[in-house]
Amino acid sequence: MKVFVTGVCGQLGHDAVLELTARGHLCVGSDLAPACEGLADTPYAPLDITDAEAVSHALDEAKPDAVIHCAAWTAVDAAEEHEAQARAVNAQGTANIAAACRRLGCKMMYISTDYVFSGEGEAPWRADCRDFAPLSVYGRTKLEGEEAVRAQVEKRFIVRTAWVFGLNGKNFVKTMLALGEKYDSLRVVYDQIGTPTYTPDLARLLADMIVTDRYGDYHATNEGGYISWADFAKAIFARAGMGTQVVPVTTEEYGLSKAARPKNSRLDKRALAQAGFAPLPPWQDALDRFLRAMGRA
Repeated sequence: MKVFVTGVCGQLGHDAVLELTARGHLCVGSDLAPACEGLADTPYAPLDITDAEAVSHALDEAKPDAVIHCAAWTAVDAAEEHEAQARAVNAQGTANIAAACRRLGCKMMYISTDYVFSGEGEAPWRADCRDFAPLSVYGRTKLEGEEAVRAQVEKRFIVRTAWVFGLNGKNFVKTMLALGEKYDSLRVVYDQIGTPTYTPDLARLLADMIVTDRYGDYHATNEGGYISWADFAKAIFARAGMGTQVVPVTTEEYGLSKAARPKNSRLDKRALAQAGFAPLPPWQDALDRFLRAMGRA
């Protein structure tokens, strides 16, 4: 299969290409940068997805069987001050990809987020839930991207994930490790609950899915149970052998975020099992593998 992957300079796109290539699929990667490290053997097309003509040309040239659309504006706080730019990427850019996929008749997989929901309550959000109520510009624009895919592409996968971390790029685990080297204690919120997602594990699931016709909406995070960011930080420091203390605080006490975050990021993943897809490993195991790869365990 030939797969066009957007956002390959980021965490998930990078690992998706590595996983697909390891399975013998032909990949074409794209991102804004002239080139991406670690993907030297992968055909690469610099691409601004907000340019509809450029998107159409790139996909016409590649002639993919499927597109995995990982590219996104993910700077949640910055999106509050740059709403037009975030919408251009997350909504219009996704619509451009969807239009090209519809015209070419290829599959499309769109990576979305728990931020499309309100984050209220404690019940896990089901993949088929349509009670959308995003709290932030990031969430609203990612939802607009979902709507563009649903409106234009029949052969579609919409995969929502949360709390992503991987080797290629910035993430919470790397931030905690860096701050833990500088400070004896850190304030971390305890009232936002979800589950971490390790990008190599998610990439394996995406590779499993893209070769099928089991289209639909899915939620995908690692297994291992729901935790708070404070719980996750404690696990990072303990497993990395660091003595940094975590001081749990409420979102309001933390008070540094410009964008509202969902407090309930629990995602119900039963749709994966119902479609016959294997669950991701526990996040504890994923964190151990990440730390070993970073030389921190």
